[in-house]
Amino acid sequence: MKLSKFKYNLPEDLIALHPAPNRDESRLMVLDRKKKTIEHKVFKDVIDYFDNEDVMVFNNTKVFPARLYGNKEKTGAEIEVFLLRELNQDQRLWDVLVDPARKIRIGNKLYFGEDDMLVAEVIDNTTSRGRTLRFLYDGSYDEFKKMLYGLGETPLPKQINREVTPEDRERYQTIYAKHEGAVAAPTAGMHFSRELMKRLEIKGTDFAEVTLHVGLGNFRQVDVEDLTKHKMDSEQIFITEDATKIINAGKDKKKRVCAVGTTVMRTLESSVSTYGHVKPFEGWTNKFLFPPYEFQVANSMITNFHLPLSTLMMMAAGFGGYDFIMEAYDVAVKEKYRFGTYGDAMLII
Repeated sequence: MKLSKFKYNLPEDLIALHPAPNRDESRLMVLDRKKKTIEHKVFKDVIDYFDNEDVMVFNNTKVFPARLYGNKEKTGAEIEVFLLRELNQDQRLWDVLVDPARKIRIGNKLYFGEDDMLVAEVIDNTTSRGRTLRFLYDGSYDEFKKMLYGLGETPLPKQINREVTPEDRERYQTIYAKHEGAVAAPTAGMHFSRELMKRLEIKGTDFAEVTLHVGLGNFRQVDVEDLTKHKMDSEQIFITEDATKIINAGKDKKKRVCAVGTTVMRTLESSVSTYGHVKPFEGWTNKFLFPPYEFQVANSMITNFHLPLSTLMMMAAGFGGYDFIMEAYDVAVKEKYRFGTYGDAMLII
């Protein structure tokens, strides 16, 4: 499968810059893989496709305010620091990306906030843009974390080219987010409102939660034509025993098991037994799903409309069938669906 097969013409004005006024009122395109039909709905209509003992699997990761703006010592040059992951609590060590990276060297000090309230020292080069920072802070860990996150900004993807607003802190997050660690939101889950979750629950739909801490690898450009040569960044995942029981029971009863988002699909496919059952797991995954691929756990999926040449779009094509997904994307452009993080959704059954 070649990278160039995932190119399509996306008018810039179809990339959603803001969320829909209400979470569950985005548009929803429903693709039936057997019948090869395409229906146009509103997201809250998703309830019509799920019944008693069907299973929805959610990613309960929580996005933290990962983007910081600061200044370099001596020159005062402005820099953007993107927090990727915490390496050591006691030593206040973080892996970060810096931009512009060219002049940020080991030993440099970086200053953040009014009156340089937080200082960090560059202690390692990890990649061309990657650095390891030690934050120089003497207070308690809780005070440090509060200050760090107070200075941080909601890490909207670059294609949402506008100022971050207070609304983003709430909307760039699912309502069931629990475990902090993501630098990007699991976007399919952002369409679920409390009312819709309650209605699904009353209908008898079972919920299972897994955790995948979404990294920036999702947005990294694929720069090889042969997709088998692309390496995904590793992301941390957790699948509890409770979650596996709910998911496997749904499978055994031949019910609809729905992966809410590409991150859930990747998590489930990263820990599967030979019988197609999910196993409890705690660790890392760099699984890259693209067509042709035989999915073993979920038999339905909710996902957004992804940008051209993205690994997220490739996974959707792997699940929905390449030709059918490309046809659906063609329809979505013609019907002016909204694309990207804050865009509309697709249910593939």
